[in-house]
Amino acid sequence: MAEAIAFDIATELITKLSSRALSQVGLWWNLKHDIDDLTRTVRTIKAVLLDAEEKSVTDNLIKVWLEELKDVLYDADDLLDDFSAESLRKDLMGGNKLTKEVRLFFSSSNQFAYGLRMGGQIKAIKTRLTLIGSEANNFGFLVRDRPIETSFMTKKRPQTHSFVPKDKIIGRDDDKASLLKLMLEFESEENVYIIPIVGFGGLGKTALAQFVYNDKMVHDHFELKMWMCVSDVFDVKIIVENIIKSATNRAPDQNLEIDQLQRQLRDIIDGKKYLLDLDDIWNEEREEWISLKELLVGGVKGSRIIVTTRSSRVAKITSKCQPYVLKGLSDDDAWCLFKEIAFEQRYADSTNSAFVEIGRQILERCGGVPLVIRTIASTLFYKETEKEWRSFKNNELVRISQNEGKFLPTLKLSYDHLPSHLKHCFAYCRLYPKDHEINVQTLVQFWIAQGFTKQLNPSQSPEEIGFGYFKNLVDRSFFQEVKNDETWFTTCKMHDLMHDLAESVAGIESCVVDSDKIASKVIENCRHISINPSLIPLLKGKKLRTLLYISNNRVRNLSDDEIWDLIITRCRYLRVLALNDLGIEKISPSIYK
Repeated sequence: MAEAIAFDIATELITKLSSRALSQVGLWWNLKHDIDDLTRTVRTIKAVLLDAEEKSVTDNLIKVWLEELKDVLYDADDLLDDFSAESLRKDLMGGNKLTKEVRLFFSSSNQFAYGLRMGGQIKAIKTRLTLIGSEANNFGFLVRDRPIETSFMTKKRPQTHSFVPKDKIIGRDDDKASLLKLMLEFESEENVYIIPIVGFGGLGKTALAQFVYNDKMVHDHFELKMWMCVSDVFDVKIIVENIIKSATNRAPDQNLEIDQLQRQLRDIIDGKKYLLDLDDIWNEEREEWISLKELLVGGVKGSRIIVTTRSSRVAKITSKCQPYVLKGLSDDDAWCLFKEIAFEQRYADSTNSAFVEIGRQILERCGGVPLVIRTIASTLFYKETEKEWRSFKNNELVRISQNEGKFLPTLKLSYDHLPSHLKHCFAYCRLYPKDHEINVQTLVQFWIAQGFTKQLNPSQSPEEIGFGYFKNLVDRSFFQEVKNDETWFTTCKMHDLMHDLAESVAGIESCVVDSDKIASKVIENCRHISINPSLIPLLKGKKLRTLLYISNNRVRNLSDDEIWDLIITRCRYLRVLALNDLGIEKISPSIYK
């Protein structure tokens, strides 16, 4: 997301470099000239960044240039954090003036040496920026001081229409009827009959499965219903634990072994006509599937397992029957969905021949895929004129090419049309695992800690601004399964394709570290990491701003001091540290060093 955040980092840097506090720091360490020189360099580059951002959408060389620039800007920002910490340490050191000066001279942070070292680092950063700035001349950037204002940046959508409820799924009635016949009427030789639903990402396999799962006839037909999202990791023990949790509304004891868990599962399903939905399976290893299936055969005749997957190979190894292959929406249903979202507050435009013609031409590129239709229609909702629609079609949509199942380029158009502050808020969500239920309040706090929220109105709290950002992303269909209480949003999820998009736009800046192999490949420039804590010793990077533990997987025990010593030694620039559910009870004394 270099193109989205470079301008914001440069703006924040100039604010810090121009502050009275840093001016005082410059006088202390005889660095005022170096700081002023760096400020002028950053200002010069910032002047062309808005134009660079716009052009990077279609020019990969500019995107690479922005990535290099962003890394230097991050380093400069980290250096200013160093100044701030050292300044605070200097102020807090006790004793009279002479005693303090003696302590400082003989301390590990000798002030004269510190000033020389910082001066050298400032000059090194300025040299890197000057080189990058000279390369900008090759691109012919224009100087701009503000983004081009467009209606999609300011127009609001009513909260009550931010997503379509499951009972309003469009164009899937025939699919639902076909699946109900397989579930309620078909006579199978096996007690437990497995029905795979196959289709590429974004078609609505999960939505269709939920549509059927919540049907009243299904509710009355089965004694027991269970839902489990499997996703990338096919771990039989974890799957069994979650099936038990779904059936009993209570998680089993985490210390139980697989033999104890399988007995619990058999006690729950044996002798019952059950329905189990295993959503989003990726595992293509037959033996692993059989090891799970053997635990599920105890249901009485008429029991059903629904499997949703993108892989026909998965369908083949899970069931003897022909999979139910989900197709894209018909042209009429696709138009109905598109029209409902794009013209939500402008019904008159939905019958305007010019808008209809352009809309149907745009719709042809969506391939009947509901997620793509919703996302593109949500973007067009914020464009009110025929000129804006035609520009979107002629200047942006025509530049992308895609095959069936490869819709990230289309989805990225909606990302490209986000204001910059929403771009890096969305890309930050790449740190969550797929299908993770995201706590919205915690996510907003992470955004605030990273400095993504901008307080333009003094009467608004950072939390209110952050929740406003989240709602804007919901309105544009970047999140799904959004839940709320009487006051505000509580949890949400991201569709797998949206998660893929977040991973794509985040680039090398963010990484999920869940194996030794990935940990060894994390480059020094990575700034945000979600990690299994047992892998922290393998990390090489020292520029991290985020270190999260977001996982249901067990980790090997690490002592409190071991974890803290590693973090404190290697992660000087952290802004977010979240190691929930690890039982850490104290902070290591090494933090005082």
